Amino acid sequence: MAFVEDVQIVDVPVSNVWARLKDETNSLLIDVRTRAEWAFVGLPDLAELGKGVLTVEWQTFPDSRIDPDFVQRLADHLDRIGVAKDAELFFICRSGGRSRMAAEVMAAAGYGKCFNVADGFEGPLDASRHRGRVAGWKSEGLPWVQG
Repeated sequence: MAFVEDVQIVDVPVSNVWARLKDETNSLLIDVRTRAEWAFVGLPDLAELGKGVLTVEWQTFPDSRIDPDFVQRLADHLDRIGVAKDAELFFICRSGGRSRMAAEVMAAAGYGKCFNVADGFEGPLDASRHRGRVAGWKSEGLPWVQG
């Protein structure tokens, strides 16, 4: 899978992502973490918005290999559920790195409104080397469930 350097992806603060998911019917949150992270760390909960989170691994677990079929798998899934290429797609991972790469490749594949969730689900490490306390989905107090 080739990475596209000329694609510009905007980092959107998690509170703004929540607002866009609430206000924009066709917007979608795509969690690109691993199955292990979904199960043991948790998932954003969009139930009060009447939505779900689309889960598609960017990297495989446990070998951390980037899935070479990511773009095709996600594009096929989006097509099956009727998501247009101009829908707002918000990509989230642990802290914003993998989700940025996923947003870049999907934007390069023709999805015109791809965004990165700033600080991701858990955010950066705090002074005690713990996540989920400084920034990100959990830190902002947005709804989430244990997988």
